[in-house]
Amino acid sequence: MDLVRRVAGLPLVAVVIGLAATALAWHRLGPVPRNTVWAEDGGVFLRERIALGPVDTLLHPYAGYLHLLPRMVVDLGYALPIARYAQVVSLSSCLVVGAVCALVFVLSRDVVRPWPFRLVLAAVPVVLPLAPYEISGNAANLHWYLLVLVPWVFAHRSRTWWGAVALAVVTGLAVLTEPQTIVFLPLLLLAWTPRGTQPGTQRGTQPVRSTRGVRLLPLPVTVVALAGAVAQVVTTATHPRDLTPGAPAFRDVLAGFLLRPVAGAWDPDLGGVLAAVVAHGWARVLVPAAVLLVVLVAGVVVGPARVRWTVLALTLGSGGVWWAALLANDGVGVSWASPTATMAAIPPQRYAAAAGLLLVSAAVVAAAALADTTRWSRVAERTGGAGRLVGALAAWCVVAAVVTSAVLHVAPTDTRRSGGPVWAEQLPAAAEACRADPTLEVVRVRSNPWSSPVACDWLFR
Repeated sequence: MDLVRRVAGLPLVAVVIGLAATALAWHRLGPVPRNTVWAEDGGVFLRERIALGPVDTLLHPYAGYLHLLPRMVVDLGYALPIARYAQVVSLSSCLVVGAVCALVFVLSRDVVRPWPFRLVLAAVPVVLPLAPYEISGNAANLHWYLLVLVPWVFAHRSRTWWGAVALAVVTGLAVLTEPQTIVFLPLLLLAWTPRGTQPGTQRGTQPVRSTRGVRLLPLPVTVVALAGAVAQVVTTATHPRDLTPGAPAFRDVLAGFLLRPVAGAWDPDLGGVLAAVVAHGWARVLVPAAVLLVVLVAGVVVGPARVRWTVLALTLGSGGVWWAALLANDGVGVSWASPTATMAAIPPQRYAAAAGLLLVSAAVVAAAALADTTRWSRVAERTGGAGRLVGALAAWCVVAAVVTSAVLHVAPTDTRRSGGPVWAEQLPAAAEACRADPTLEVVRVRSNPWSSPVACDWLFR
């Protein structure tokens, strides 16, 4: 009865978490960024929505891959009054992130059993210090949040066919939006791994007999994930992205990872971190990074198989995102291994935030494994009571660090959209330009950092 009561309450808890996460993401943006149209939301996506219509634009390639969910958000904004376009896109993007948080909370319950750790894990996408600077509150960067969600979607074993189909829909939206989700495809094996009891059952309860229908529950997600991966690979092959020549040295990749995703996990002032490294040496980032590495390794050692693979996938995924982004965007790039004072002016990159999301998530999962001593591996249990005490202390220190960082940076801060331009304030002048020239069909409205094509009939709709 207790299990039934808890499962019945799970949807309500997930809804509350999703709404709270949405509200926090919206609050952290601040009034000007949430009313400013960002990058592709007012450029490529909006322009192609106007030119191609609501259907043909959805799976239209851009920059070497598909962007299904961001284009759907732009479609929604275009269908509503133009004065609300920036707000609709920002709010819709925050709602998607809220849904990601709620789904992570639900889907991670077989891996992260202590509910405080699972709550912190679900909150990571909206409390990461770097998130509001560029990736939060706009459709163009929703793919990073889906990348954080996908490992949990792939590894989860649904209880019912309705759940399996719903999760397959989420899978399609994610994989057809972000091609790097492909690196997490091996986690599908966790969903197919047989178990003696249904996931979520308690000790002492009667095992549920395995039937063919139960064994096939991971099939919808698997089929959709593989089909979406094929679609992304074909798109990349037929519409290749223009890449900057050259490749960064491994030492620069590693140093940049320490100075950006690792440092950004607790401090959004990456320029200040780099200046401190230049002035006082690498200890500023190496000491926290070493502590983080110990927690991750300990989580892999003490946790059961699912925890091990999840921590490894999230950690390697974090490094892979950072490295792939440098290859795709920077070429030889910045000499992070030899920082200078002038490099403190380099703003945070969006892929540093994406890698940070995965890294902090891995740390929380590892911490949960340290705290959940009932599931420790046989090797770890040999450490006895002292090992459990140290593990629990380290685990709660991780939670305290994430919560403290979230509280210190909950207020709106400077973002790439803090200077505007505010979308709605420009529309009266655009409407006047349309009235002054009846032959004019399209006017330009400034967005950040580009400008947006606005049809006169949209202005007067």
